[in-house]
Amino acid sequence: MPERLDKFLTSQNVCSRKEAGKLVRAGLVQINGVQAQSPAQKLEPGRDRVTAEGQEILYRQYLYIMMHKPAGVLSATEDRQAPTVLDLLPPALSRRGLFPAGRLDKDTTGLLIITDDGDFAHRMLSPKSHVYKLYRALLERPVSPEDINAFAGGISQGGTAFAPAKLYTLPGEEANAAYVEIREGKFHQVKRMFQAVGNQVLELKRLKIGRLRLDPSLEPGQCKLLEAAETAAIFQRDMAGSAENSPSPGDV
Repeated sequence: MPERLDKFLTSQNVCSRKEAGKLVRAGLVQINGVQAQSPAQKLEPGRDRVTAEGQEILYRQYLYIMMHKPAGVLSATEDRQAPTVLDLLPPALSRRGLFPAGRLDKDTTGLLIITDDGDFAHRMLSPKSHVYKLYRALLERPVSPEDINAFAGGISQGGTAFAPAKLYTLPGEEANAAYVEIREGKFHQVKRMFQAVGNQVLELKRLKIGRLRLDPSLEPGQCKLLEAAETAAIFQRDMAGSAENSPSPGDV
């Protein structure tokens, strides 16, 4: 569908609508190698080649952003009393319609996906997709073989039934560190599952969604754009803790 040039430049996070007009009037924007004449000029996103100040603009219909969520920040689009994950986005990645695909508790850290693609988010969160999530938990006490068996059999807590989950530890880790894989996203699920076996989560970090791993180079609060191959990894169904995909030292 044809789109105004200034709207296109704004949607692709090149500049504001007002700045787009200035760039066009300064002769710094081209469409298919021809200097644009007006901010209102129409183009076909994804078909026409647009450059601004000599740089080609790669069209993205939707954004898919990986964030290393820090503690103390809400997985929400807005809140009057606390900062949200959208408040952490740099201007180059901030545009209308973005939202977190799923939630992490305020004090939980790690991998969070932010997007403006509703269909993608629905698919990722749907139980039918069987998308596994991998978490690392620091606990009040070390896990026991009984805990591992309880998680594997499915747990009920407070009237809520949780599907079977994989709980395991890794050699060389802290004694009270454990990893848990779930394929649901119920309210405070990991914390409640540990409560059901008489344990308490002190710290919780999400490391993976499907086979998409949190980029170890991202500091808390930082983010990056995801490419198609990376978003596709979310829907690859082998469990996050298989030998190929077990956590590495950089994950934690």
